[in-house]
Amino acid sequence: MDAVKVVTGAGPVGWTVASQLAASGQRVRVLTRSGSGPEHELVERRRVDASQPDALTAAMAGADAVFHCIHGSTYSAEAWRHELPGAERAVLRAAGEAGAVVVFPESLYSYSRPGAVMTEDGPRRAGTGKRGVRTELLAARAASPTPTVSVVASDFFGPRVRNAHAGERMVPLILQGRRVAVIARADVPHSFTYIADLAAAMIAAAASPQWWDSVLHAPTLPALTQRELATAFASAAGLPAPKVAAIPAWVLRAAGLFSVELRDVAETLYQFQHPFVMDSTASQGRLGLAPTPLDTAAKETVEWWRGQA
Repeated sequence: MDAVKVVTGAGPVGWTVASQLAASGQRVRVLTRSGSGPEHELVERRRVDASQPDALTAAMAGADAVFHCIHGSTYSAEAWRHELPGAERAVLRAAGEAGAVVVFPESLYSYSRPGAVMTEDGPRRAGTGKRGVRTELLAARAASPTPTVSVVASDFFGPRVRNAHAGERMVPLILQGRRVAVIARADVPHSFTYIADLAAAMIAAAASPQWWDSVLHAPTLPALTQRELATAFASAAGLPAPKVAAIPAWVLRAAGLFSVELRDVAETLYQFQHPFVMDSTASQGRLGLAPTPLDTAAKETVEWWRGQA
């Protein structure tokens, strides 16, 4: 019998990875606290807390690849530091006992030269806040005896992606004919990754031992401005280009004095004040993948959001 693929978490990334695996005929075991996940004859859904070592070890029996897609309970450095390292250690230990590789979705937060085009061999030494947590997680994966691959994406969009700059803050407003308010600057280049491309890269990386114990980039289209992405969604929906306004960085910083949530958003304003560009060319060649064309990705995103209405 073929080995099972284990997916921890059923958020947008975990759900998409599990769906793609099942669609390709592979057996999938999704581990969540709630028992949620895609409904498919090849998907087994189990109630498992990924921070509990004994339960995790039993749930990974027979696995040859683990896709660890769990994130912090809140968007804060405090929550990430409290929750994520321990969960990753438990997953790495259990996967190692099962003889499985662990594939992680990763962000660009750890990149310490974000003003330059970010490539796979760029420095990842950011040291404060949420950025520092991501740097520490990458270092722990590199030190683990269990093989790992970290697949980096920029801000992603697509079906099931709600809490994101190009999610509920943008697409539903466009469909309602309302103005879209974006972060910092509307016309600065910014890389956006289609979530299906991130999932495809994670699956391909798991099947490519030659690229284990490395950092790869998910296939990502050339950088767009936030205005251009909003316009692409409107075009896919058959609507006129939306009105796009930018919330100035100083407003967000000032609001952060009174709101913890906005303070955490303000920490990464640099990503939207200046060009924030990742290059995935090398990883695309390594994995034999290419990003989904923008019109296709925008159409699939709009169709999913319309289905939610």
